Formats: sequence, structure tokens, C-alpha cells
Amino acid sequence: MELRVSDLTCARGGLIVLQGVSLTLRASQALILRGPNGSGKTTLLRTLAGLQPPGAGQIDAPEDSITYASHLDGLKATLTVRENLAFWARVHDRTVGQTLARMNLDKLADRPAQALSAGQKRRLGLARLLVTGRPIWLLDEPTVSLDAASVALFANVLRQHLAEGGAALIATHTDLGLAAEVLDMDAFVARDIAPRGGFDEAFL
Repeated sequence: MELRVSDLTCARGGLIVLQGVSLTLRASQALILRGPNGSGKTTLLRTLAGLQPPGAGQIDAPEDSITYASHLDGLKATLTVRENLAFWARVHDRTVGQTLARMNLDKLADRPAQALSAGQKRRLGLARLLVTGRPIWLLDEPTVSLDAASVALFANVLRQHLAEGGAALIATHTDLGLAAEVLDMDAFVARDIAPRGGFDEAFL
């Protein structure tokens, strides 16, 4: 299992954001994307997840091996915690299993998602990673809205995923305590499109 990216160009809103991105992510490896707002971390992850086409370059990974967790939790507000997870489990032909317990959601299983706190919603959104069964996780600021205990909980889940042969590409400013390499996004920023007045770099 391997994700290989070669000489990738990524655009957002019609502007070239990144050029020449090359990386290899192997089984049991975590790679941290670092860079300020506007350096293209979200754009890269969205491109690798197939949510937008690359401008150039090559993305190679086994079929159905990638899952993506964005800033949004992607929950159905009127469904319970258990029902939300069961929906995604069915999509991927899997079962919920021990996912509720692993993300400390078992006591909230019958609560509608709309009645959860921001941190609880985030944990439920991240729990979807576990029911996909996919080995390559693309994570965009996964610890947003999480308290210290929940960050530690997710870090343990992530470590177990890596120990079982999974891999993770993570945009984060939080120290998750992982033995991870760091990829500096500044090396790939397209210099000719530096944000100018009126351009919102937070969406890159």
C-alpha cells in the first residue's frame, strides 16, 4: 500500500496554488504538512482525495484506498450518533463494530447529532474514518474543536491505525506525539500567485 505523488500542480478558484509537489507515503507512515494559512495544505489534500482535478502531475494509489476528513464533520443533524456511523458503514460495506467505544461515543450513541457539542461532533466526524476500512487517511486539521483529552484519544487511534499498516497525511499545527516526517509546503507554493488584496488565503 503506497501513495505516490509526482510533480503535482494544484489550483483553487482558478489560481495555481502549488507546483512540483512530490511525495511518497508508505504503510505505517505519517507525514505532517506544515505551512501558514494560504500555503495550500487544504488544496493539496482535496486534490489527493479526488475532490478537484490536478492541473498536472501524477497521483498513484490503490483503488479505494483513500479517505478524507475535512474541516467539516459531514453529519446528518437529525440522525443519532449510531445512525450516522451506521450510514457510513453501509456505504463502505462494513459494520460499526467497536468504533463508538474507540472514539468515546458509546454513551452518546442515541443522541441526535444536532444535540452534540462541537467537540463531540468532531469526534463523530473522525469516527467515520474507522468505518471506511481504507488505509490511507488524509486529515485536514483533525483536532479542531477537540479538548486535550480528545486530542490524546484521537492520537491513540491514529497510532493504532499506523501500527496496523495504515498511513496518514496530516495538515495540523497540533503536536500529536507521532514519529512523523514533516513536509514543508513553502517549497511548493506558486510564487506568482501570492495572495493580494481581497483574496482569502484561509481557503487554500
